[in-house]
Amino acid sequence: MQTRPQPMQQRPEPCRNALLSFVLPRPKVLYGAMRVWHTLFLGMIRIASLLALIGAPAAALAAAPAGDPLGSPMWEYHAARVFADAPIMFDDRVKVSLPVLAENQHVLPVTVDARALDGVERIVIFADLNPIPVAVEYTPLAAQAFIATRIKLDQRTPVRAAVLTKDGVWHVAGDWVDAAGGGCSAPPLSRVRGDWADHLGELRGGTWDDGQATRLRLALRHPMDTGLVENIPEYNIEALTVSDEAGTLLARMAIHASVSEDPAFTLKFASGLGGDLKVMARDSGGLEFAGQLSASSGARIAAASR
Repeated sequence: MQTRPQPMQQRPEPCRNALLSFVLPRPKVLYGAMRVWHTLFLGMIRIASLLALIGAPAAALAAAPAGDPLGSPMWEYHAARVFADAPIMFDDRVKVSLPVLAENQHVLPVTVDARALDGVERIVIFADLNPIPVAVEYTPLAAQAFIATRIKLDQRTPVRAAVLTKDGVWHVAGDWVDAAGGGCSAPPLSRVRGDWADHLGELRGGTWDDGQATRLRLALRHPMDTGLVENIPEYNIEALTVSDEAGTLLARMAIHASVSEDPAFTLKFASGLGGDLKVMARDSGGLEFAGQLSASSGARIAAASR
């Protein structure tokens, strides 16, 4: 909004009353006085901040994000948004398996095994320096605390898993991964080939039981567009659930665009899980995909590959 310039005020004449008379100080004198007051004001602020820090309760100081052993420049930013004020500990019981070098920045395999922890409620996989940091938010309702998937990397970055247990503590582990870059900002292969719509939502997978756990491996055809490629808006699978044949929900996850094209997941359940498993997924365009995998599907796949 433009305002009309105000007319310059003339210097007032000295007041005739000797007790109240004054004149405005000269510019150099006024500037010096302003600098003195500015210095005093900053000093008072620093003293007040120091006193507030000294008098801060220990609980408030403990709420600050834990120091990052990986030295990431984005750690405090992500810690404040992912964990809020919850306690955090870096925990070797969370096993994160990933390569130290991404040979293909579009497909980085990540495996998280938190079965050494009790009462796992949630597993979050994220890459600090990705433009879309969070990849997967997994809730293993009636599943084991284990997930494997593939994500995109846009540059060298720490890749982490954060595991929330029912006591409210986040257990964090991870490592740096070297990557050439561009994993999030290049079009997927199905866009280049032009056949992505012909196979959209196709489900492939199987289940295997080794006597210790029932392993589910599934993959869905989807371009998983990040929105960072010119003229291609963000378009990705947003949610996925796994249920038994009675309809009981076993696991669910929120999925973000930094998961690789044709997203694939490996989950583990208790051994002896019988019957077919139902898979439901929904993408950001509102499309829903459904399918089921039979209990013997893994054995049939293994036999066919011999």
